[in-house]
Amino acid sequence: MTAVKQTVTPVQRPALLAVTALAAGLFIYVFSFGSSKPWLFLIGIGLGAALYHAAFGFTSAYRRAILQRDISGVTAQMVMLAAAMLLFAPVLAAGQIFGHGVTGAVAPVSISMAFGALIFGIGMQMGGACASGTLLTVGGGNVHMLLVLVFFCTGTFWASLDMQWWSSLPGVGAVSLARKLGHWQAVALQITALLLIYGFLRLLGARNRRGLWWQHGFTWSQVLRGPWPLLLGAGALAVLNWLTLLVAGHPWSVTWGFTLWGAKAAVLLGWDPMTSPFWGGSFAQGALTRPLLADTTSLMNIGIVIGALAAAALAGKFRLSLRVTLLSLIAAVGGGLMLGYGARLAYGCNIGAFFSGVASTSLHGWVWIVAAVAGNLIGVRLRPLFRLADA
Repeated sequence: MTAVKQTVTPVQRPALLAVTALAAGLFIYVFSFGSSKPWLFLIGIGLGAALYHAAFGFTSAYRRAILQRDISGVTAQMVMLAAAMLLFAPVLAAGQIFGHGVTGAVAPVSISMAFGALIFGIGMQMGGACASGTLLTVGGGNVHMLLVLVFFCTGTFWASLDMQWWSSLPGVGAVSLARKLGHWQAVALQITALLLIYGFLRLLGARNRRGLWWQHGFTWSQVLRGPWPLLLGAGALAVLNWLTLLVAGHPWSVTWGFTLWGAKAAVLLGWDPMTSPFWGGSFAQGALTRPLLADTTSLMNIGIVIGALAAAALAGKFRLSLRVTLLSLIAAVGGGLMLGYGARLAYGCNIGAFFSGVASTSLHGWVWIVAAVAGNLIGVRLRPLFRLADA
């Protein structure tokens, strides 16, 4: 019997050279905004490469869990959360590192926050991606997701104009489990909760139906060019979020950058920031007046796109793809608006609220995922109305 020879897709050298030149130029340029900015840019590139090579999507992971009882992606997220908790705890307990202060992603728990996470979850399935996933797929060449990104920015800016009313709804304020129980006690409690959730999902018949690690060993070429197993992606994301905490003084976030992009676009169109209580504060005013690359979240978001593009070129898979129908365009617009509006109300997305929130032992991270899963359940049922594939 003749063995079938596997074809290795060649590296797309022109695309790789172009993105490398762009990254090098930006790396040098952002030194003018502070010594930490180039390193945060590199962390962003690493996040984009890890997301792409591991195909680490939150949206597809929840959809597979709901429709196929495949919890491979969810299991990887649990490992990622546990690893990040263990890395974060000693740093947050110390309260400082390398001579500067550090703070976790702790945000208020309220009706508006839970509602925001709910509509964000619906938007995930309608738009086809989460916040990090939108950047990832744009970097991979998906033009359709660029439309989602535009309306994501529109939605989160829109919500910022309404925040005064939403903030007036009842809530319990910010709750840090570490402050209530102690850092290591909070970590132990959260890891126990993850184990119980995993056991419950198994009792319901869910299984890891995809490999979580290398199935037949690996080569260094696979490490460089992908694909990666889910657990390698999970570990890489946990370490890179920890590095963000060390360098920036706060964990990884994504959607503040989208809010700022939307606001800067509105200013260009003649909007006056002083008409909004949200944008009238010193922090928001400073962000609006400074160059975009001076903003840490925006800089890292751009790094994620560049990292995903470089990873796609290394894998030989960068393609500009635009497969759209009228229904999918409607879903992209509606999904993008829900993602943006929901993320602003919920004080973040699957990264800033869920990943970084739980890693920081914030109660709002747990409330976020409960509400977002409910939203995903609704969103999955809506997808057939727009003829969106379940893959």
